[in-house]
Amino acid sequence: MIDNPEFEARLWQALREVEDPELPISIVDLGLIVDLRFKAGNVAIKLTFTAMGCPAMDMVMDDVRARLEREPEVDRVSIDVVWEPIWTKARLTEEGKAQLREVGISV
Repeated sequence: MIDNPEFEARLWQALREVEDPELPISIVDLGLIVDLRFKAGNVAIKLTFTAMGCPAMDMVMDDVRARLEREPEVDRVSIDVVWEPIWTKARLTEEGKAQLREVGISV
């Protein structure tokens, strides 16, 4: 959690700009962000993936870092890859489900 709701909303919006490289959907709507914290210039994220063998893991983490580091208050981004909770389609947002249906993926 972040003490400043406006700043937290900006970070979440920034993360919405990071898309999954294989699907036309943001990592937020895909449900990959498990936790987001900020303290003294440092953003700490817990991030999961849809599969342990995801070939785009490094690319997604690089994109997350690059996007968040563009925020003026952010000095450092640390990412912890977690496997619990296990990713399921239940983690998709309603917007994410709609985006996937638009491209023919049943959810």
